[in-house]
Amino acid sequence: MSTKTTPTLTLTGARLALAAAEKRALEIGVPMNIAIVDASCHLLAFARMEGAKITSISTAIDKAFTAAGHRMPTSVYKDAVWPGGPAYGINHSNGGRFMTIGGGVPILEGGVVVGAIGCSTGSPSQDEDVAKKGVEAVEKGFGRAKL
Repeated sequence: MSTKTTPTLTLTGARLALAAAEKRALEIGVPMNIAIVDASCHLLAFARMEGAKITSISTAIDKAFTAAGHRMPTSVYKDAVWPGGPAYGINHSNGGRFMTIGGGVPILEGGVVVGAIGCSTGSPSQDEDVAKKGVEAVEKGFGRAKL
């Protein structure tokens, strides 16, 4: 009997993503809530920067959840979720956790989603920019260390 394991992000990788995202948020002057989840959509790391909106805590976590679980950035839903759109109402799925606002980005290793980062407090484009910096830091680290 063989068992197959799914690659997943480690806490070390999550911390690397968190640090890079925080750095970018400071650079653009927008304090963020930053959430990192593993391949199973479970929270690995979270930070609420000084001044980040308290109401955006769960939004950041749910953006990461959606990006990991659906294996694509949350920003792809922008034009599909309006009334009459092909994904209208999808935000009500998964107990209302499915996020259709930009700022959730999957983390890939060898084409496989191993986790995701979700950022929230700024505009959707600012949130996505910060999330992408976290993703870039982790993806550059693959191959050099077990992340």
